[in-house]
Amino acid sequence: MHDENTAYVIGVALGDGNLSNPNGRAVRLRIFCDKKYPNIITNIERSIRILLPDNKIGLIDHGTSIDISCYSNRLENILGWKAGKGSKYEQKVCASAWIFNKKHFIRNCLRGLIETDGSIFRDRTYTHVNFTSIIPTLVLDVERMLAGLGYSYSTQCVQDRNPRSKPKYVVRVCTRSLDLIKELNINKS
Repeated sequence: MHDENTAYVIGVALGDGNLSNPNGRAVRLRIFCDKKYPNIITNIERSIRILLPDNKIGLIDHGTSIDISCYSNRLENILGWKAGKGSKYEQKVCASAWIFNKKHFIRNCLRGLIETDGSIFRDRTYTHVNFTSIIPTLVLDVERMLAGLGYSYSTQCVQDRNPRSKPKYVVRVCTRSLDLIKELNINKS
């Protein structure tokens, strides 16, 4: 299943998803999304439905957020990490190698990553696109995707004051950020 939709779901899951196997029979993907982004919620639900058309998609309202979930034993193979084997950080998750083979796969995976773990903001008259993660392997993938699409970026490592917290990486696109938003068709609404 190497297609644009699968690349998008992988990006979304790498960003705000987690895998579990609560009943011991089927792997569950849960993606958390703030309710202030109804279009993203709709896109994620539709994309999972396309990826797994025979599986039920659940939407659980948590007040300010929505939990989008689906059970399938195919999820670990599709996403590239395992339920019950530790956090995405511990498993050093990264984008599937096939995503880097075609620009349209890169675009869709990167769109999913930015829609979940990214932000678009204005500072004075400039628009910036950020991607934030504590997972170094994922940060390297985002840098590789941006470079593969011809965008320059800067990456900062921020250490919280709590010595037990993990460093947070921020990948920022300042130059041509509006081009990136348009190319990826990012809709943070």
